[in-house]
Amino acid sequence: MGDKFERHRQPWTSDEIQKLHRLAAKGMSLRAISKAMTRSEESIQARAKADGLKVSKLR
Repeated sequence: MGDKFERHRQPWTSDEIQKLHRLAAKGMSLRAISKAMTRSEESIQARAKADGLKVSKLR
């Protein structure tokens, strides 16, 4: 299925939020951001939506 992450339900730090904004601005895919940040794709997607970011999905 997907990679399992040990950081289940961990709160977002300000550094992680800044990194998410940078990676999304570069146009990285959801999966690439997920691996780079060691968070689930669902977590990345939920945070991006809350911040009003557009994250590209795999084509």
